[in-house]
Amino acid sequence: MSVRVDTAAIASFDIEEHHRIEAAVGVAITPQLRAEYAARMEQATRRVMDQLAAHNIRGSFYIVGEIARTHPQLVRDLHAAGHEIGSHSWDHRRVHRFNPTTFRADLLASKDALEQTIGAPIYGFRAPTFSVMKETAWAIDILAECGWEYDSSIFPVRHDRYGVPQAPRGPFVAVGPEREILELPPLTYRVAGINLPVAGGGYFRLFPLAAMTAGLRQMARGPAPQVGMLYFHPWEFDPDQPRLPLPRLSRWRTYVGMTRTTQRLSQLLQTFTFHRAIDVVRAIRTAGYELPRYQLAAS
Repeated sequence: MSVRVDTAAIASFDIEEHHRIEAAVGVAITPQLRAEYAARMEQATRRVMDQLAAHNIRGSFYIVGEIARTHPQLVRDLHAAGHEIGSHSWDHRRVHRFNPTTFRADLLASKDALEQTIGAPIYGFRAPTFSVMKETAWAIDILAECGWEYDSSIFPVRHDRYGVPQAPRGPFVAVGPEREILELPPLTYRVAGINLPVAGGGYFRLFPLAAMTAGLRQMARGPAPQVGMLYFHPWEFDPDQPRLPLPRLSRWRTYVGMTRTTQRLSQLLQTFTFHRAIDVVRAIRTAGYELPRYQLAAS
């Protein structure tokens, strides 16, 4: 399927077991529950694969490197179905927990595990919890140094855990202290001078679906190239999974709206045309767009 370089939507999926989410950091998880979450992760991912196949849509799957070791057949099946395989770090730790040396090792371990599993190179990265921010601008240099073709880790919104609200809303060149990389930020909806996050995750579960569709349509009216990067997690499509013992606010954030996610995804797949992120990136480059540049590092 050819990619319209003036506007394109991407369906992406961050593949990690439920107990790895940021809200559960520090929560004691028994080996039995970890095993159940791992099994449910694979089952939910395969159900998502079936939904995509029913609509002849290929997505981008950013996968925790350890899953290439524990569930290699799942990763191979995703690749064989034509989906893009990207990295979501080795074990789902935020960039804030690394320094440049340890982050490089984490990136390369994940990249190697995924590439060895599918027998092909991978090109895209997404940091857990969108943790490439002003404070971690040095990560841009490491991503470029390690050979990633693009990144999708900078969310141009205000949030208590992540976000660079001044960053461009469409594709841009993220500039680190010494290097740069092409960035595909998650979708936002601009209203009253504020970027509302409508790309996925909790926003997909909490807001009316009309918020996401309005964001996609607003994106399509903007100056080219415009890209609507959506993101989802397999555990968000598993309403019967055991609940993590989280504080009240985190519990609400994590589980709100989970019973309607499968139906909502089906509506999106019926309404919009989606592409793989790597195909969009290459179409942008082939078209020769001069993308905006954003200095993430402090000057």
